[in-house]
Amino acid sequence: MYSSGQQTPIHPAVLSVQVPSVMNYVGQNDSSSAANHGADNGTFSQTESVVNPSKKIENDMMLLGKKIKQHEDNLKFLRTHKNTLDVEITDKQVILGKYHSSSAPKVEDGDLSHMRSEEATIGNIMKHEKSAAAIYCQLKRHRNQAAHIKDVLGVVATLGKVNDDNLSWLLSEYLGLENMLSLVCITYDGIKALVTYDKDGSINKNSGLYGLGTAIGQPLDGRFNVICLENLRPYVGEFMPNDPQKRLDLSKPRLPNGETPAGFIGFAVNMIHIDDTNLFYLTNDGNGLRETLFYTLFSRLQVYKSRTEMIQALPCIYDGAVSLDGGMIKGNGVYSLGTREEIDVKFPITSGVSYLPEACIEVEKEMKELKWRRERMMEDIQREEALLSHVKYSFEVKKQEFLGFMAQSSPYTMPYPVPVTPTPKGRSTPR
Repeated sequence: MYSSGQQTPIHPAVLSVQVPSVMNYVGQNDSSSAANHGADNGTFSQTESVVNPSKKIENDMMLLGKKIKQHEDNLKFLRTHKNTLDVEITDKQVILGKYHSSSAPKVEDGDLSHMRSEEATIGNIMKHEKSAAAIYCQLKRHRNQAAHIKDVLGVVATLGKVNDDNLSWLLSEYLGLENMLSLVCITYDGIKALVTYDKDGSINKNSGLYGLGTAIGQPLDGRFNVICLENLRPYVGEFMPNDPQKRLDLSKPRLPNGETPAGFIGFAVNMIHIDDTNLFYLTNDGNGLRETLFYTLFSRLQVYKSRTEMIQALPCIYDGAVSLDGGMIKGNGVYSLGTREEIDVKFPITSGVSYLPEACIEVEKEMKELKWRRERMMEDIQREEALLSHVKYSFEVKKQEFLGFMAQSSPYTMPYPVPVTPTPKGRSTPR
């Protein structure tokens, strides 16, 4: 620890050298300059010209010492706050652990069909065996914890559920197979880990997802889509109050007469059921899947009971619409006609019932928020440690420079030269 008030004694006469530019990095403005003690005929005496630069270095060291103290205080505060978060997270984990250990899992008919639906979706994904989604599901099934897939949240088709098979078919067909098989990463670092390139720009098929696919006997073929949550432009607006699914508070469409169109059911983005763990704090900004992934995929896609009612609502359809009887409008002026497309990869069906008590769901939400805050705190700590390291390095540079001044000052320690008396001729020097 360097004390801000501690000063190194100054030798009365040292040589002047250039102050290194390393100080510019920490943004430190010199608070003192060489004192201008005027001398006769407008010139400095030798002592003044030597002492003032050493004084400047000493002041620089004092300023750096204050910087070190400031960063050390910041680190102390951040680490204390991080330790508090650790304790709170542990408390929440204990509460959840007590609940899960004392509650026997309930398996009901709706729950069984829900589990079968999820398994069916994963099974259909794996039929596309040379796809990135199938390789990922295979790795997850065998609990492969390869670093290449740690940042992958899942496949689009497995990250949302809907209430009935017809809606599942309809929304899955609207997105198309390519989107349904897209991988979803939280950060861009996760995307970079999936595919690596050689210096000539060609894909290195011995690493990343290509290497993993080859290792399990499922070589990856062709292109595949990956969606990065942190690079998406999220929904900006309010959420439905007191809604455990965090649905978006979107204004209902209005016809020119101000009325809501007949047959309007809702927005597709709000018809997706999302697991509680993916509703909050997935990105650095604290966003969940609904306002990032599914808002990007569906935007304000409207759902109507019938094709006829959907056509009547055309004046207020801007981001597309679908109807339960198979009607589909992809966008302004783009209509999808003909029979339904056979699509095997669809959203699973949910029973729509959560068996977790409301208080338990709230605890899980709070714990997720605490973990998110802890991650941000760790980023602040790492940043502060880097700044402290650099300022300490700058202090050491100044210290060595100051010691150099002292070492070079020795020829000037005596204020007056020692006279040498010449020896008279013919007289020997006494020994």
